[in-house]
Amino acid sequence: MSITARDERHMREAIELSLKHVGRTGPNPSVGCVIVKDGEVVGRGVTALGGRPHAEPQALAEAGEKARGATAYVTLEPCSHHGKTPPCANAIVAAGIARVVVAVADPDPRVSGRGLKILADADIEVTIGILQKEARRAMAGYLTRQTKGRPQVTLKLAVSSDGMMGRVGAGQVAITGAEAREAVHRLRAQSDAILVGIGTAIADDPELTVRLPGLESASPLRIVLDRKAELPVTSKLTRTAQDVPVLVAVAPGAVGNRAMLASMGVEVLEVPGVEELLSSLAQRGVSSLMVEGGARVATDMLARGIVDRIELYDSPVTIGEGGIPSPISAGRLPAGFVKIDERQVGSDRLQIFERLPASAWV
Repeated sequence: MSITARDERHMREAIELSLKHVGRTGPNPSVGCVIVKDGEVVGRGVTALGGRPHAEPQALAEAGEKARGATAYVTLEPCSHHGKTPPCANAIVAAGIARVVVAVADPDPRVSGRGLKILADADIEVTIGILQKEARRAMAGYLTRQTKGRPQVTLKLAVSSDGMMGRVGAGQVAITGAEAREAVHRLRAQSDAILVGIGTAIADDPELTVRLPGLESASPLRIVLDRKAELPVTSKLTRTAQDVPVLVAVAPGAVGNRAMLASMGVEVLEVPGVEELLSSLAQRGVSSLMVEGGARVATDMLARGIVDRIELYDSPVTIGEGGIPSPISAGRLPAGFVKIDERQVGSDRLQIFERLPASAWV
């Protein structure tokens, strides 16, 4: 096996490791690390839940003395700054690692090349860019927050066979099957926050938590765009705010139910617009935002160009009269999106689209 093929194989394993804790390590990214000695994997690590410890010291601890002279495969440049723990780059040097293969350089200004320099100054061979595209996708939320000052925004839509995403006045309408609903709960668990508009919050009275066995604690921050502070105090969101955080984004000076919501544990945040909300979320370490409803919010965010990823479920269900039209379909997307995946999920068809950089638009 060539060096490149071997590097790709082990980096792929590191990326798979990193995916285990996506959405549960904030504000740190979920990083994977694999240590290899004489063709054998001797250490593995993934950023722990909550963000500490990092992947590298865990992999080094598992490798022990076998780390000396070994190769470390890391999905993100090892950190170089002193925070709650010592720098990972220094730990790699101290362990006697001979070579480090990195998928992506860290855009965090506290690191940004400094980790690589620490390694190079210690005469450690450094290779960067192996499976960079795949690693960037795995860490898209963190990289978006660092480079754009906002979370990565994923829009999830379920569309009926006649192009609808609900029915007027009917509350929650089951468009997708059980398998797709389970997949959506997994996406929630991988997200730092989930957002709906006040129309959906009132009409559907959703809970927006993760209800998969073993993942209940992974429920994200729940956000409602609610300019007039109209979220009912009797809603499921309000009544469970003490258990899973709820943030209501209101217009400056809004009164409505504000006082009652705050008294029940709901955080009320004044922001002039969506962009300011996203900036505020990034500042508090939110890297990934899932947008789950409804049509008006989806249309607005697409128009603003702040949707990075679309997960679109096509259902065989027909809504019929009184349906709420979906703002998009697989054949009717805003410019700049490209399909990256398509698969069957139970009776539904999932298509995933990502926004290309503006320079790549045709």
